[in-house]
Amino acid sequence: MRDPYDVLGVSKTADEAEIKRAYRKLAKKLHPDANASDPKAQDRFAELNTAHEILEDKEKRAQYDRGEIDAEGKPRAPEFTGFGGGGPRRGPGGFSGFDGDTIFESFSFGPEGARRTSSRGGGGGFEDLGDIFGFGRQRRAAGGGFAPQPGADMEITLPVSFEEATEGASKRVGLPNGKQIDIKIAAGTREGHRMRLKGQGEPSPMGGPPGDAYVTVSYASHPIFERDGDDLRQNVDVTLADAVLGAKVRVATLKGAVELAIPAWTSGGRTFRLRGKGLPTASGGHGDLLVRANLILPREKDGELEALMKKLREQAD
Repeated sequence: MRDPYDVLGVSKTADEAEIKRAYRKLAKKLHPDANASDPKAQDRFAELNTAHEILEDKEKRAQYDRGEIDAEGKPRAPEFTGFGGGGPRRGPGGFSGFDGDTIFESFSFGPEGARRTSSRGGGGGFEDLGDIFGFGRQRRAAGGGFAPQPGADMEITLPVSFEEATEGASKRVGLPNGKQIDIKIAAGTREGHRMRLKGQGEPSPMGGPPGDAYVTVSYASHPIFERDGDDLRQNVDVTLADAVLGAKVRVATLKGAVELAIPAWTSGGRTFRLRGKGLPTASGGHGDLLVRANLILPREKDGELEALMKKLREQAD
């Protein structure tokens, strides 16, 4: 991974506002939807999100500047002073022990990055244990040499409906190890957002710590809407009478049905634009909903209608 400052194109003295502006500008430029023909677009977008996750968090940014974590947000290997009776310990000012077990973990995932919370029993728990054994891919053991390699990382695709991405939701994900975790999808989450779940990957075959899990949001297909970039499309049936005389028809949106005014003498195939009713955009807004009028005839044959159509044809000739 490249230096997060280089990825975002900002200096090491950049403030929060500069970092946010740089991220939003690059997210719009590098999003996979805008680079469909580029096979490396997803990797560059993931790199951008990782860099932003580090620099937008004051604590993580300070840790990176001090050299405590790398460009992926993973701690660099420290020197341990050994293990005391109360559990793992390292030097002055460092970690001190662990006693309990994690009983629940929750991850929040949205446009501005990821957050992790956990509740624990006892005075320590899995988070503290993860802090001890999450330092680097090759860690020096207390008695010399190196500790076993961690387990492999895993990639998880999280299907999210258009409504969940727009309104926000909580999704429960099952990991291969049988563990269930809850991931909170923030309102406005875009497809391609990627988050790291530390220590949730494959177990180590050599007794080391587990790897990490990476979750990427993917929009699921929808029974009504067809995606067109950040816009959505749908067809709405309009009777011949409503097309000629005008009417109001109900149209589904991601936030509930609305009434669409069909003007008189609307031709079949005419498209109406409902602004801001589409998918979340990189700028923080929403795309549009494009509604196409689908002209339908009566189910039963109508002699008077046929006679009228013949008359109109004769007049046209």
